[in-house]
Amino acid sequence: MKVNLRYFAAIREVLGEHEVIDVPPGITVGELRDRLMASSADHAAALVRGHGRRCALNHVMCEESAVVTEGAEVAFFPPITGG
Repeated sequence: MKVNLRYFAAIREVLGEHEVIDVPPGITVGELRDRLMASSADHAAALVRGHGRRCALNHVMCEESAVVTEGAEVAFFPPITGG
């Protein structure tokens, strides 16, 4: 299934603004993050755990246990973003 990824602030500087990827049904945000971190060194550095990265699913803050659905938007950003 296709998922829209959005990146903000410092993460955007490394990975770009967005990308669309295919993922298996039933994947969680945490599993998606793990898959992204395994896909490239840039993704691993930008999405590393322990640096306060936050995530949102369809414009709502979420935990990594949230299940992603077809066509969903998953956003990753640092704990503080500016205008």
